[in-house]
Amino acid sequence: RMPNWGGGKKCGVCQKAVYFAEEVQCEGNSFHKSCFLCMVCKKNLDSTTVAVHGEEIYCKSCYGKKYGPKGYGYGQGAGTLSTDKGESLGIKYEEGQPHRPPNPNAARMAQKVGGADGCPRCGQAVYAAEKVIGAGKSWHKSCFRCAKCGKSLESTTLADKDGEIYCKG
Repeated sequence: RMPNWGGGKKCGVCQKAVYFAEEVQCEGNSFHKSCFLCMVCKKNLDSTTVAVHGEEIYCKSCYGKKYGPKGYGYGQGAGTLSTDKGESLGIKYEEGQPHRPPNPNAARMAQKVGGADGCPRCGQAVYAAEKVIGAGKSWHKSCFRCAKCGKSLESTTLADKDGEIYCKG
């Protein structure tokens, strides 16, 4: 380690001096605001979206994919159905998202994907941070929509038929 002649703090990412105006502190370490990014997806982080693993910093989504629990039954207990559409993770939710028609291959792809459940709508892996349980299956929050009109669903507005989910309307 180089001697720190200026007495300033070193950035936990780039190791250069961090001055007060550009400093972000996290778990006793200092970072430049411009260096305080997820190590995987490079998204800007803040105190509500950061997940720390040793010296590494991640967004909660990438952290969950890399270090989150794997295997059957995780997160299926009480309280996992949430009306939070991702705002707490810094995800901007738009009511008018275009509806994607159901994926015809989803049923084949809904088996486990890389240790996580497969979403019945898109077939991709569903990790704990983005999981909603409905009709006995794990869905991405963004895929948890009516198969007919595309309206966002909640456990109280859900109707299911033949493995697909619909709004009660």
